[in-house]
Amino acid sequence: MNTFFQIMTQTEFFATGLAYLGAGISILAAGLAGIGQGLAAARAVEAVGRQPEASGKITVTMILGQAMVETSGIYALIIAFILSSK
Repeated sequence: MNTFFQIMTQTEFFATGLAYLGAGISILAAGLAGIGQGLAAARAVEAVGRQPEASGKITVTMILGQAMVETSGIYALIIAFILSSK
């Protein structure tokens, strides 16, 4: 009977460890999304510097891309919060 409780405890620890691992990976994904946004903004500024007449199209495209990356970063943070609360 004591062995059953030890196995149950080990299983709970394993599940908790996996939840924290998933939360850490999600936090990493959110951080990488921020780095991607910075790189995209830098490239957009360079493109506007090379072709000032195309700044409207470049800005619109960059903002759409930033919105998609930000959404994935927010989803990653939500997943991290959900997994870390288990």
